[in-house]
Amino acid sequence: MMTLRLPAILAVAGAVLLASGTTAGASPPRPASPSITVTESALEGVHGTSSDATVRNVLTVTASGTRLRVRLSNPFGDGPVNVRSVWVGLQPSPDSPALRPGSDRHATFHGARTVSIAPGAGAWTDPLPIRVRPGDHVSVSVYAPGAPVDDHTFPPPQADTPGSFLSTTAGDAGSDVTGTAFGEFRPGTLWWADAVSAVSPAHGTIVTLGDSITDGYNAEGGGPRWTDVLAERINALPPGRRLAVANAGISGNTVSVQPNPYDPTGQCCGPPAPERLERDVLSLPGVRYVLLLEGTNDIGGGTYAPSAPARQVIDAMRGIAARVHRAGHRIVGATVLPMCNTAGSAQEQTRLAVNAWIRTSGTFDAVLDFDAVLRDPDDPTVIYEPWRHDCYHPNAAGDLRLGRSIDLSAFGLPGH
Repeated sequence: MMTLRLPAILAVAGAVLLASGTTAGASPPRPASPSITVTESALEGVHGTSSDATVRNVLTVTASGTRLRVRLSNPFGDGPVNVRSVWVGLQPSPDSPALRPGSDRHATFHGARTVSIAPGAGAWTDPLPIRVRPGDHVSVSVYAPGAPVDDHTFPPPQADTPGSFLSTTAGDAGSDVTGTAFGEFRPGTLWWADAVSAVSPAHGTIVTLGDSITDGYNAEGGGPRWTDVLAERINALPPGRRLAVANAGISGNTVSVQPNPYDPTGQCCGPPAPERLERDVLSLPGVRYVLLLEGTNDIGGGTYAPSAPARQVIDAMRGIAARVHRAGHRIVGATVLPMCNTAGSAQEQTRLAVNAWIRTSGTFDAVLDFDAVLRDPDDPTVIYEPWRHDCYHPNAAGDLRLGRSIDLSAFGLPGH
């Protein structure tokens, strides 16, 4: 369900479209960007030091393109990531570390095959002569022994990408096309590789900024996540109308700047959204839209942080929207899903207040009413049982429903 800023209330394809001002889909598609972001997996913390082994990261792209570039990042390390070698190729299946013959390329950084990434910094490879289509699996094999491991850990049971393989032998195994040097697939675990760009006929990227609901936590059955469903729908459009989708979800993330409710170390769940907005969203090439779905962890609270008041959540969302607009992008807001808070409780009142503000404030260029899509018609404080994994998270059926519910006109695209 989606709301746009229009002067009247209209019923369109079963969704309610609300509000005033300019329509989110009013601007025509821009010409193809020199480069857009075709996939992302935001890093969340640093966990240990890498052994004398190679990690083969696997990410799935959401748009076609050529001249691939990969970003390696060291946002959390207390020392440099000294990269000795990076190989980039294509994998026919994410279930196997074997690569498509002839696809593996030795990456360079300003012409050099090594790079030192300082704490807080990132490095893009030079363009690589690799062509991809939507759904292709890109492997990024990194050899950086002794480096702080800046990672993303995508909680199982998600069995598809992103994920990685770790070599079982010492040394640089990046050129191993057969994959025999690597162990079993590690669902959701990525080291250092957080974005891939390409020169693409798609006219930009949607970045989904969120928490575990966007990250895909417990979308049982191996996905697809709702962001993957959205990408599949967009890729069914004519080539000139397409956008890439880059998933910047991190499980446990908060939309406001506060202590993380689940982890006093600050390494489990990424920095709060305002603190990671530049790295995970605004710094990426080709961004046109941001889709914000956050607030559950702020409102829910936990052992290390109390439930946040509505004003704190709203102020954080307003600040993020203002920064996105200043950067020249549009922002789409999604309402907070039911959380099993008792009707009339402080937390439920906070959630309802935040959602009312999202729907009516005019802060967002469009609104997706995810709350209305998944709530139980007989008890709006919970997700409808067939679509629910637990109190906070949809299951795979819920993710599918969310992805299919999105009105594509929120992104200037044709159709519901």
